[in-house]
Amino acid sequence: MATMDVPEPPWSLHLPEGQEPGDLDLTTGGTLVHRWVDLWARRPEREVLHDPDRGWITGEVLERESGDKARSLAAMGVGSGERVLLGGSAGVDLVTAHVACLRLGAVVVPTNPAYREAELAHLIGDAEPVLALTDDPRTVARFGAAAPSLRVEPLHLGGEPHGPAVELDAVGPGSPALIGYTSGTTGRPKGAVLSHGNLLAGVNSLRVAWRWTSEDRLVLALPLFHMHGLGVGLHGTLAAGASAVLLPRFDPEAVLDAVAAHEATMFFGVPTMYNRLVESARAGLLGRLRLVVSGSAPLPAAMHRRIEELTGQRVVERYGMTETIMLASNPVDGDRRAGTVGVALPGVDLRLEEGTDEVLVRGPNVFGGYWRRPDADAEAFESGWFRTGDVGSFDENGYLTLVGRAKELIITGGYNVYPREVEDVLRSFPGVSEVAVVGIPSEEWGEEVCAHIVTEAGAHVDHGELREYAAARLAPYKVPRHYRPTEALPRNALGKIQKHRLT
Repeated sequence: MATMDVPEPPWSLHLPEGQEPGDLDLTTGGTLVHRWVDLWARRPEREVLHDPDRGWITGEVLERESGDKARSLAAMGVGSGERVLLGGSAGVDLVTAHVACLRLGAVVVPTNPAYREAELAHLIGDAEPVLALTDDPRTVARFGAAAPSLRVEPLHLGGEPHGPAVELDAVGPGSPALIGYTSGTTGRPKGAVLSHGNLLAGVNSLRVAWRWTSEDRLVLALPLFHMHGLGVGLHGTLAAGASAVLLPRFDPEAVLDAVAAHEATMFFGVPTMYNRLVESARAGLLGRLRLVVSGSAPLPAAMHRRIEELTGQRVVERYGMTETIMLASNPVDGDRRAGTVGVALPGVDLRLEEGTDEVLVRGPNVFGGYWRRPDADAEAFESGWFRTGDVGSFDENGYLTLVGRAKELIITGGYNVYPREVEDVLRSFPGVSEVAVVGIPSEEWGEEVCAHIVTEAGAHVDHGELREYAAARLAPYKVPRHYRPTEALPRNALGKIQKHRLT
C-alpha cells in the first residue's frame, strides 16, 4: 500500500486544543443504546426531538415510548438478532420504532419508501425479516405485492402498550444493529452488517471532530433510511445529548423556517439541497448556524463560493458510505478546502492502494462484512483494510480528494445508483438490444442517470414509454433522465463496453 509523508495520525487536525490522540476512546458508552438511555435518565426533561405532528418530546418520553414499543415487538415474537424492516417519513414514530428495535436487540433493515415491488422482493428474500413496520400506504401495498406472507404493522404498533417482561438494552458492542443495503456494479444489492460498536464509534468520532454537544440543535431534512440521515444525523444527535427538528421531507422554506423558529445550530444536506436553498430570498438565515455540512456527493466549488457569499458559511464537506459511516471530514477549526473531503476522522485510518490509488480504510467504525455474502467479503477486504471503490489522492497535509471511482457507481442527489440494476430493467423492454448506463455531470444533482440505447434491427423504441416502464420498476432517482440512441456501444478488443467513451 502507498504511504505518504502526512501528519501521523492526520486526524489530529480534528482534535480540540489540548487533546492528544492517545486520549481518544471511541467505544465510550459501550453501545449506542447504553449511551442514549444513560443520557435520558440523567436529563429526562430535556427536549430531544420535534416533528410537525408531535411537537417537542423529551428524553423521558422517548425512553418510555421506545421501551413500550420494544415490549410490543417482543409480544409479536421478535427476538434478538431477528431482522425488522423499517420504513416511512422522518418523524417521532419512525424514530421510536427504530430505537425500540435496537433496545430489544433486533436488527433494523432501513427501507426506502420509493422502492418498487421487485426491489423489495430482493431485500425481503435476502434479509428474511420477521416483521415490517411502516405507516406509508404505498410501502404497505408494495410489501403486500412483494411478500404476501410478511407481517406488516404500523409504526405506532398499537394494541397492548407494554407486552411481556423482556430485558432491554442488553446487546453488546459486537451484536448486529443494522443492515444497510448497498450494491456493486456487478450484482444485486447486498446488506452491510453494522454492529452496535460500529455505530457508536462512528458517532463518537463525529462528536469530537464537529464539536457536537448537548447545546446543538440540528435541522434534519434527510431521509432516515440513508446513513447520512440515520447513522449520522439521528444517531449523532441522540449520542451527543443534543436535539433535532425532524422534517418529513426536504423543502427549502421549511428548512429556513426551522432554523429561525427553533434557534438551530446545525444543518446537514446534500448538494441538491444547497442548490435549492441558495435560490431562496431567505438563504441568509443559514448564517445563523454554527455548522453546515455537505456530503453524499461532491459540492461544486462554485456552490461553495455562492453559499459563502450569501451566508458567510464555509461548508464542511465530508466523506462516508454505508459500510463505514463517516471516513473523513474537513476540520471545523481548521482549513476547509473546497474540492476535498478533508482528512481522516478521529480513529479512522485511510490509505491508497499502491498501483490503483483506491481508497482503503480501517477503524472501529468499519463494518465486519456483508450479510451472507462471503464472496463479497473476500473481494471487499484486503489484509484488514476495506476497499471503498473510490480512487483518490492526498495532499501534503493529508487532505483527501476523490478523483474517480474504481467501479461505476453514480451518485445523484445524494443517492447511489448502480448501472447494472438499471440496465437489466431497460434491457427487458421490447425492442431494446443493448444498454449502457452512465452518470453525466449536473450542477443541481451532482450527476444524472443517462442511458445509451441500442435497439434491435427494425425496432422503434419510444423513449417516453421506456421511461414509464423504468419508473414502474425502479425508485425515482434510479430512472434515467436522459435516453440517447446509438448504433453500437464502444467496446475494447475483448468486447468489454468502454463507458468512459460515452458522453
